[in-house]
Amino acid sequence: MLRPALVSTLALGLAISGCSKSEAPAADTPAKVAAASTTTDSTASDTAAVQPAAMSVREVATPEQSILDLYLQLHQAPELSFKEAKTSSILASELESLGFEVTTGVGQDWVVDKATRDIGEVKPGVGGYGVVGVLRNGNGPTVLIRTDMDALPVPEQTGVPYASTVEAQTWTGVESKVMHACGHDVHMTSWLATARALVAQKSKWKGTLVMIAQPAEEIGLGAEAMLADGLFERFPTPDYNLALHVSADAPSGTVVYSSGYAMANVDSVDIHVKGVGGHGAYPQATRDPILIGAHIVTALQSLVARNVDPLDSAVVTVGSFKAGAKHNIIPDEATLLLTVRSYDDDTRQMLLDGIQRIAKAQAAAFDAPEPEITIESDYTPSTYNDPQTTGRAMKAVSKKLGAEYVTQVKPVMGGEDFSQYGRTDENIPSVLFWVGAVEPSKYAKAKADGMPLPSLHSSLFAPDYARTIQTGSDAMTAAALELFKD
Repeated sequence: MLRPALVSTLALGLAISGCSKSEAPAADTPAKVAAASTTTDSTASDTAAVQPAAMSVREVATPEQSILDLYLQLHQAPELSFKEAKTSSILASELESLGFEVTTGVGQDWVVDKATRDIGEVKPGVGGYGVVGVLRNGNGPTVLIRTDMDALPVPEQTGVPYASTVEAQTWTGVESKVMHACGHDVHMTSWLATARALVAQKSKWKGTLVMIAQPAEEIGLGAEAMLADGLFERFPTPDYNLALHVSADAPSGTVVYSSGYAMANVDSVDIHVKGVGGHGAYPQATRDPILIGAHIVTALQSLVARNVDPLDSAVVTVGSFKAGAKHNIIPDEATLLLTVRSYDDDTRQMLLDGIQRIAKAQAAAFDAPEPEITIESDYTPSTYNDPQTTGRAMKAVSKKLGAEYVTQVKPVMGGEDFSQYGRTDENIPSVLFWVGAVEPSKYAKAKADGMPLPSLHSSLFAPDYARTIQTGSDAMTAAALELFKD
């Protein structure tokens, strides 16, 4: 799922160092909390964030060779959403070798039903490839650690010797070249390295470790599939959920995080504007859908400017406006495609209601037929990092990595379906943090000359994988060990 590059860790140092603490939002009602409440009483370092001039390159150990080999294997053999058969098999086998009770195919029935409903058939290789591994180590908390597995329909142009050359078909039947352009190969190898580390340190913790490998994060459906298949009923219900994501705008060896809202609700809305077409020389005999659509686009901007609390955040973007085929013909219809972003659920509903109201009212103002408005039911909910749990976890990560390498940043308007695991009736405290993935010298050069770094989902995204994998594993292991102390 497309995510904007995270705010630069170093560039934010001066600004963050002056942030004051505020009362933590109520963790039991994340949908009602103002998005502005993103600080916590127990942050990764209760000292100020390091200023840019103070940042040095952190020394990072080299991961086990088998982990590096696995990264290269996964990178060269990426699999698309709901087609992660080989990837899930590899990860399941690795967990079994570590002594986990492993279940595969979690989400299968849901995926089959979804494919049948949406595209009329289940394409070859499409399935629910969720993996759940359970390791019981005495009485104590249950901690769930999640990785995603799927790649993107993007042709790799990084030029690295291990670049993907895979071509495959999406779950809906579209042929494309494929690459891990969002770092899920790093996620998986950090996840496995974490599992190994926690198994090796069993004497240091008590409880139940649940490692899950989730399909189809890029299309926002994998978490829903696993939950619908009884993830929290068939397997131990977590007391905490943890996940990480690479950052394409932070140096390797560092961790950045948000407390409270971290990522946004992501909705897709289609507006089909209906008009009455005719000759471009005689507009009086028509109802011009292009003009109506243009007024809708303009009026939609008032939703954020005049309906959203200035202390909240929201985005309404018209990403596509399609109409007509010839200079002198006024078409019969126009289509607008929107992405809608928010944190708070009440704000989300206000935006969706407002889009419908504005579109219908603009059409009525031009005496045109009422437009058809479709709000995609499969939306990605906002990700809420429980402030108390985030504070504990990031304090432990800060102790492990060094406080100067762990920085709190503002939330972003991208989306992540990890949010689903904290949105169930169990209301499980959840934390997702970001691991810097840019080779430090490249990061420094980009900041010095102002040139943008390749973003997530870019065909040029090539993470500094060894340092990123090890940092991710070190951070996740530290966070999990802290949460097992309950």
